[in-house]
Amino acid sequence: MGIFDFIKDAGAKILGDDDEPQETAAQTVAPSPAEMRQRLNERRSIAIARRLNELELGSDEIKVEVDDDGVCISGCVPDEETREKVVLAAGNIAGVATVDDQLEVEQPALKASFYSVKPGDTLSVIAKTFYGDASRYPVIFEANRPMLSDPNRIFPGQVLRIPPPEVT
Repeated sequence: MGIFDFIKDAGAKILGDDDEPQETAAQTVAPSPAEMRQRLNERRSIAIARRLNELELGSDEIKVEVDDDGVCISGCVPDEETREKVVLAAGNIAGVATVDDQLEVEQPALKASFYSVKPGDTLSVIAKTFYGDASRYPVIFEANRPMLSDPNRIFPGQVLRIPPPEVT
């Protein structure tokens, strides 16, 4: 067997009987940009669902899907307050621009307002604006727990849930 026969025989073994290259671990194909985007969106969906669970707002009934900077939340929640908190929690995550709320509510109730915090705002100022009474700030604080852990720590751009005055 000459050197050329050896090379030909070795090539045939590598290529296989049908002359198609055999894939090895070193020859894996890099994912396309679309596949990479899809994987990133799936990881972000899992991270948001995990965050909802940490805040005790998530359940097996809630499905989270991310598409770039948009989030779609679907499923069923027990009440309007939970729905609003789930939407707020997802919307206040860095990198989320929009939340498509597709949640169904088992027990509908009056809907709350949403307020985007401005520089200089405090919960007392916001309570005075919505309820006419600054001392009612604990109502707003409680309506936004567990996203808020301290009534003195709100920041501009944060969106808060303001319960209807009739309920408070």
